[in-house]
Amino acid sequence: MSLVEPLDSDHDVATKELSEFFNETLGFCPNSVLTMQHRPAISKAFINLNMAVMANEGRVSSSLKRMMAWVSSNATGCRYCQAHAIRAAERYGAEQEQLDNIWAYRTHAAFSEAERVALDFALAASQVPNTMNPKIKKTLYKYWDEGEIVEMLGVISLFGFITVPLKSKIVL
Repeated sequence: MSLVEPLDSDHDVATKELSEFFNETLGFCPNSVLTMQHRPAISKAFINLNMAVMANEGRVSSSLKRMMAWVSSNATGCRYCQAHAIRAAERYGAEQEQLDNIWAYRTHAAFSEAERVALDFALAASQVPNTMNPKIKKTLYKYWDEGEIVEMLGVISLFGFITVPLKSKIVL
């Protein structure tokens, strides 16, 4: 059940231009963004936030960010976000072996130690109550710098933002 109906992709020209980001990432513009066009400032801000969060300024790869999004979405129970995150992970070059073994990431040879701690971080920071702990923090700093950790936190936060209305079963 939709609480608010999505608008046509031509509704707001600026949103349509910015939404090309999603066409590259997913192959389509998500209904959540089309719905946000009821207040174009929100749709544009959301797309710009997505672009900023998913930009690669450090060593956190596009595929790892999308796998983190998938793990985060699974932890929060958002099927909508899971579908988008796994599609984006595939499109951004995640290894099929990693995708097939994502829930064995802690022990599977397809994952590096740096990827393991990033996925631990995504899982812990996405759960309620928050299960982030000093061990994860210490291990994060072993492999990643503060800017890269902020990039990861951006992914987790972005998927948490969109999950709240979706998890309530009132789909945007």
